[in-house]
Amino acid sequence: MLLPPLKCKWQELLKWNGWGYNDSKFIFNKKGQAEFTGKRYRLGGMVLPTFKEWMEKTFGASLDHKTTSRATLNVNDVPPSLVKEEFLQDLRAAKISYSQDAEDRVFRAHGHCLHEIFILREGMFKRVPDIVVWPVCHEDVVKIVELACKHNLCIIPFGGGTSVSSALECPEEEKRTIVSLDTSQMNRILWIDEKNLTACVEAGIVGQDLENQLAESGFCTGHEPDSMEFSSLGGWVATRASGMKKTIYGNIEDMVIHIKMVTPRGIVEKNCQVPRMSTGPDIHHFIMGSEGTLGVVTEVTIKIRPVPEYQKYGSVVFPNFERGVACLREVAKQRCAPASIRLVDNAQFQFGHALKPQVASIFTSFLDGLKKFYITKFKGFDPNILCVATLLFEGDREKVLQHEKQVYDIATKFGGLAAGEDNGQRGYMLTFVIAYLRDLGLDYYVIGESFETSVPWDRVLDLCRNVKERIVRECKEKGVQFAPLSTCRVTQTYDAGACVYFYFAFNYRGISDPIHVYEQIERAAREEILANGGSLSHHHGVGKLRKRWMKESISDVGLGMLRSVKEYVDPNNIFGNKNLL
Repeated sequence: MLLPPLKCKWQELLKWNGWGYNDSKFIFNKKGQAEFTGKRYRLGGMVLPTFKEWMEKTFGASLDHKTTSRATLNVNDVPPSLVKEEFLQDLRAAKISYSQDAEDRVFRAHGHCLHEIFILREGMFKRVPDIVVWPVCHEDVVKIVELACKHNLCIIPFGGGTSVSSALECPEEEKRTIVSLDTSQMNRILWIDEKNLTACVEAGIVGQDLENQLAESGFCTGHEPDSMEFSSLGGWVATRASGMKKTIYGNIEDMVIHIKMVTPRGIVEKNCQVPRMSTGPDIHHFIMGSEGTLGVVTEVTIKIRPVPEYQKYGSVVFPNFERGVACLREVAKQRCAPASIRLVDNAQFQFGHALKPQVASIFTSFLDGLKKFYITKFKGFDPNILCVATLLFEGDREKVLQHEKQVYDIATKFGGLAAGEDNGQRGYMLTFVIAYLRDLGLDYYVIGESFETSVPWDRVLDLCRNVKERIVRECKEKGVQFAPLSTCRVTQTYDAGACVYFYFAFNYRGISDPIHVYEQIERAAREEILANGGSLSHHHGVGKLRKRWMKESISDVGLGMLRSVKEYVDPNNIFGNKNLL
């Protein structure tokens, strides 16, 4: 075994069978109150006095009914590592770090789909990588791919491990040695060009490190997916990712200037770093969204911006979801959307309210009560129907204030009422902790997941209503005893449509195979999305989870085009993760 110097550092900070950092999680304390542990997030150490009641009321869950998951990995359960000595000798000769440890292999055998985490808590994958390798630069990746071709191995690239499309799962039928190529040691900013506002960055860097390192020079990318603490630049490219501030900074395809990718056929890259080219179909669009099926992205040149001088949060409460959507449509039409604008339905508003920490003073409590009285009694908003939009403005202070007035003026025309900066800021703070809730739910027989789509404006309301109703109906038909949580939010806006994000969860007590039932329900929800004019995915990607619908999504001929590229670039299927195709 030849290990990189910092190999364990990142891995040891994270849970092996759940989301995020080891020291950060939702728990019920000795008093039966929910709280969030650790000091990494603003919510850390705070008590959430109404969450238990919300959980019991919403799911019929009880603190008396608790499941148990394995505290540690039993290495005897892990499939053995099958690697030929000749390959190990070649790795050592090339000075490539590697490991065959069970813990290292299992850590890279999965992403964060519900079924993957469930397996980790209660069982083990039938197939995991046989070996993990850690290149430290582009040239190392070239050597590894050449060795994989020489020895006929299967490579599965691994970035931050945040996939929610089964993209990292090893195909059970793969008989060749599976190599997990972990890009985490390729994490440097190679150069910053202040004149052209671009930066060349190694693909293994995770989002928070990229932003922190750029900020030291006064710059940012502005790309902030919900997973940015853990997801990697290469992963963003491989899945065509989107961030919460895409209105200003764009999606990943808008930000990329140049990509370098290693394939079994050689290196793919353009000959210059220019903002646009008219040289046939854009090869970047074969790479972006390729999900590890063609090669490994090693370096990316990306647009950067000066760190905004001013940032301001806001929120608007609307009498109902329909008014809120109409407002977002008008904001998009006038092209005045802030850096981020997100609209949550009433069920998600109630959910967010249940995560409100204990107030610090009587005065704060009094103000909250006063706001609630004004909104519900004086303005006549029904607390069981109203919805909330959270806003984030960035840029030059004077322009932000002008922009803010424009957006609030539009909101007023649709019955919206300004609800303060605190609610807006809290909404964005919850973005990074909400993923931790699934682990708590699993402890009390509640399974949940999120999924997303993009949809034209004229179908947003129908799609949201029909998908949520379909989830409720499917749960009932599949024998789920308690009504599920079925909720949505509009997270990004475009000229011609929006991204819609769904959450659904249910109490699985009394169900013998909850994952099978869950997957049937999610499949039905995806069918409903497609039937209502939504896309297969807006930014999560396809992986193995959604590839059954690829032909329907891009046509038989379109799928054939992708297969032809795969066959030319990777004729021996070295990158055999079986995603997409």
